[in-house]
Amino acid sequence: MATHNPVELVPYDPQWPQVFQRIRGRLLALLPQALSIDHIGSTSIPGMIAKPLIDIDIVLPGLVHIEDATRVLLAEGYEPRGNRYDDEVWAFLSRGSVPAERVYLCPAGNGTHRKRLAFRDYLIAHPQTAADYVTLKRRLAAEFRMDGDRYTAHKRDFVDAVVARALAGDG
Repeated sequence: MATHNPVELVPYDPQWPQVFQRIRGRLLALLPQALSIDHIGSTSIPGMIAKPLIDIDIVLPGLVHIEDATRVLLAEGYEPRGNRYDDEVWAFLSRGSVPAERVYLCPAGNGTHRKRLAFRDYLIAHPQTAADYVTLKRRLAAEFRMDGDRYTAHKRDFVDAVVARALAGDG
């Protein structure tokens, strides 16, 4: 389904790591049971163009903690975005902040979380692969300007290949 908002990519903002740390501190105060709160997505990769959106994984001790964490996020004004990736990952969006925040609740040991960290760390360590990703993102943003779902879907093969290399220790 096409979105009504254009896919907007902006240059890397060197303030994103500090913004994440501020958000992380607030989230940790709200969810002290969190095992980790990790900056993921393109804003976590120095020099990467990105949607102006801070993506965050919150790893909780287990599935039993998801319901309580959901209540806390809803009370803080986060909008629920559903269970993602068929991997016990629940998404929430905060549009009231600048930049916007997309928070994911993940149980410990979650495969999607592990893959996201592997992707992030691989791109940070491999500038040519990161540059290839920038090229792909720009092309897809132009091609699917008003369809964020297709923009994301068409990145999948690239992301999967990088994750496979990262998890195999290749490179």
